[in-house]
Amino acid sequence: MRLSEDMKTAAFARHRVMPVVLSVVLFAATLAVGQARAGVTAFKQAVAEAAASDRDIAAHYRQTDYATIWTGPSAIERARRKALFEALADAPLHGLPADKYDAQGLLAQLRDVQSVRDRGFAEVAMSRVFRDLARDLQTGVLVPQKVVSGIKRQVPDRERADHLQRLARADRPGAFFRALPPQTNEYARLMKAKLRLERQVARGGWGPSVPAGTLKPGQSGRAVVALRDRLMAMGYLSRTAVREYDGAIQEAVQRFQSDHGLETDGVAGASTMAQINKSAGSRLKSVIVAMERERWTNRDRGTRHILVNLTDFLARIVDNDRVTFRTRAVVGRNSHDRRSPEFSDVMTHMVINPTWHVPRSIAVNEYLPKMKQNPNAVSHLRLVDSRGRVVRRSSVNFGAYNARNFPFNIKQPPSPRNALGLVKFMFPNRYNIYLHDTPQKHLFARTERDFSHGCIRLQKPFDFAYALLARQEKDPESFFQSVLNTGRETRVDLEQPVPVHIIYRTAFTRAKGRTQFRRDVYGRDAAIWQALSTAGVSLRAVRG
Repeated sequence: MRLSEDMKTAAFARHRVMPVVLSVVLFAATLAVGQARAGVTAFKQAVAEAAASDRDIAAHYRQTDYATIWTGPSAIERARRKALFEALADAPLHGLPADKYDAQGLLAQLRDVQSVRDRGFAEVAMSRVFRDLARDLQTGVLVPQKVVSGIKRQVPDRERADHLQRLARADRPGAFFRALPPQTNEYARLMKAKLRLERQVARGGWGPSVPAGTLKPGQSGRAVVALRDRLMAMGYLSRTAVREYDGAIQEAVQRFQSDHGLETDGVAGASTMAQINKSAGSRLKSVIVAMERERWTNRDRGTRHILVNLTDFLARIVDNDRVTFRTRAVVGRNSHDRRSPEFSDVMTHMVINPTWHVPRSIAVNEYLPKMKQNPNAVSHLRLVDSRGRVVRRSSVNFGAYNARNFPFNIKQPPSPRNALGLVKFMFPNRYNIYLHDTPQKHLFARTERDFSHGCIRLQKPFDFAYALLARQEKDPESFFQSVLNTGRETRVDLEQPVPVHIIYRTAFTRAKGRTQFRRDVYGRDAAIWQALSTAGVSLRAVRG
């Protein structure tokens, strides 16, 4: 990824002299030490000693007979040193903890090289810093599931020694470093959003917060002036001296609401006001967290893929980085056992007229207590024994069972009243999560739609199916309806399986337009920011 000139300027400019100084120091030290056999032996011993506590670095140097990566006089090693220190200077641009890598300390160690032994220790020190920086740039600072248990994502980590091996083979070290972060348009746009917010923080943010719980068109007074000024500072309203909540302010509020996933009624109600009063620093945290999350998914998403952003309550089909279909979604309720997990998998088929196989947790925790009180409760559901036979409720003493010994499965046969609706979309996974229709259509009218047990309900499941089938059926709608009209449960395979990515972004971008922000529905981004802060990531104010 190539950084723009203003981003380069915003980096730690004082580090820009490091590569030059470093090359001179190390080259002079190398000449002074010489290449005598005793010197080579001392160098190897020093490298082995310095790397003894790091199995991967030690193994790399043993396998290469202690060949230098950084501290020799060759042109390629000078280029590596230069590229490393430039990457260290740019670390804050990526929202990484610059102090973790201690570029100044590393430079001081290199300046103090006086012997072959010193050079061996410096060699390993550079490899340690490089390895940490490369991994953080490529796949993130944090291990996501250690921070939030609901993040089931498999981060595309490389073997720890792999970065050293790949760098040693690279003929252009600068290009090697630039290729480490995600090469997506989203990541590049997030970096630009981060810089804009850092500059806004340096200017004092967006000014005083609005001292009102709600404001409506037609009102006037001090709070309306504060709203006006804040909307101007955020770029939603052109400069004006108006003191009344007029049509221009109403339109500005609507634009703000659209960018923040709120109902676009132009009224600054409680939800809208809470978002308007968020500080620039708070938004900056969201962007930095989004960049870390983007690093966790630093792999090809697929030319065609399905993207579900849990905070946005939307499901999208994306083709060649362009959204070609979108629909509202209902996601898991914000309770400890219902929050939708984050992970990626591959959609292989859909089931039309599905049977709902009630998950064990729902069967014993929700339905068994009801059937204890009234054996005929939830009569639309069927009890099935271990041999697949339907069991009459009149023959069951529900009072004899609890969550541990309940011996039956519960199923709901295909019908328009089925909890899964009339179609479900399968990407088989250990979490039993899938996308599906629902008879509860009224929930899609809500702005925030966290109501499910964890699966993703779609507002337009039929249109979603047509979009998926269009690549394998001449008339996807007729095909789908003909299967639906049979009333029988039918599996339809996708000839080209489609990757599915369930993500959670409180900050994300669009190709054109402003950065989008959403509420931290499950509190996950707050936990991630806290972990990043503990790891040494901090907010910066950048002037210029």
